[in-house]
Amino acid sequence: MGNPASAPARHDPYAALRIRPFRLFALGNTLSNLGLQMQTGALMWEVYQVTREPLALGGVGLVQWVPTVLLALPAGHLADRCDRRRVVLACTLAIACASLALAWVSSRGLGLWAMYGCILCSSIAKTLAQPAKAALVPRLVPMERFANAVTWNTSGFQLAAVAGPALQGAAIAAWHSPALVYLTDAAAALGFSLLLVAMGPGAASAPASSRSSPVTWEEIAAGFRFVWRTRVLFAAITLDLFAVLLGGATALLPVYQHILGTSPAGLGWLQAAPAMGAMAMSLLLAHRPPLSRAGRALLWAVTGYGLAIIVFGLSRHLWLSWSMLFLTGAFDTISVVVRHTLVQVLTPDSMRGRVSAVNGMFIYASNELGGFESGAMAHLTSPRFAVVSGGLGTLLVVAVVALLSPGLRAFGRLDRGCTPEAEREPDLEHCREKPHEPPPALEAVPDAAP
Repeated sequence: MGNPASAPARHDPYAALRIRPFRLFALGNTLSNLGLQMQTGALMWEVYQVTREPLALGGVGLVQWVPTVLLALPAGHLADRCDRRRVVLACTLAIACASLALAWVSSRGLGLWAMYGCILCSSIAKTLAQPAKAALVPRLVPMERFANAVTWNTSGFQLAAVAGPALQGAAIAAWHSPALVYLTDAAAALGFSLLLVAMGPGAASAPASSRSSPVTWEEIAAGFRFVWRTRVLFAAITLDLFAVLLGGATALLPVYQHILGTSPAGLGWLQAAPAMGAMAMSLLLAHRPPLSRAGRALLWAVTGYGLAIIVFGLSRHLWLSWSMLFLTGAFDTISVVVRHTLVQVLTPDSMRGRVSAVNGMFIYASNELGGFESGAMAHLTSPRFAVVSGGLGTLLVVAVVALLSPGLRAFGRLDRGCTPEAEREPDLEHCREKPHEPPPALEAVPDAAP
């Protein structure tokens, strides 16, 4: 008989949720995302009702994009110099104020430019909060539970992405006023703020040496240098960037409504399919042990994403098209979990804010530019060619990254952080100096039932 002591520990799918600070953060983050999803749908609806101009809808995206480009790197530096929980708390309160202002503008009928002003304020606050939120989570859970925490965070976001638009539509139909949806978002942000306060000051901020160092452009841009020098990290981010950039089929879904000959309800199902697939995969990953070959899983997931995009582009049947979009969401979730975990476990705590800001810039740029690339290619050629060629381009990117990054191919378990293949990276001296340890703030935080 085998020795029971040598048997592998049973996987706990709720490991991260058993830690109270993370449980409060995940609940609040899901609540906040739900409010934001509702507000986004109501905002797009109201802007079009006010202007009847598709260009005005593009203006919403532009107003949200500008702060990301201008403030992402300073936001990362802020996250590495200040108490990250307080940064997220201040930004969340600012988002609540912007939503209250938007509700007032809507109820008074003050017009498009006043709405743009509220959107800009909210976007600035979200941009400043993003790196701090990403870098805060590794201070709430020990490294061996971090991948599980990322999975549950992703599940919460996808739940909000599925439920938010549905609740927004029902709310406008019932209340006949988008202003009440904006008030709902403000209430959700205030709820997140209260949960952040309830977490207490246990989530440690960046080291004092980082906070006292002078602010220079070299310090602000350090995240870019770290990503560039860390080959495994650079390969993972590049792979995700080009996959989303080339495979942005969802931007053409209104066109595919006519290609597939479906109703507006069918279009709604197509739009919800990626989020439903992502949520299903998140729950599956949470209930399975950590990926044993994370690098290969990432490469295969992006390969599956590209193949699903190709089949979607060629499909003439609604449910086949829906199934492929469902798969794109599922495969993309694997990519998100692996990439986001790599960003955090391979980055020293003093730089997590800046590296998270770089990662966020790549994600947002690929989403926005991917939609533009698909639309431009469809205009120059045809929608089918735009989608299929994008899927083929995704497969080509996978092949190139797999060939040029043996470190990514060899990367093993995400819950072990600094693995032997990571220790060979020239910019990961912190892996060789000492292994990742649970943050000191967690030593006095007992586990609790979720």
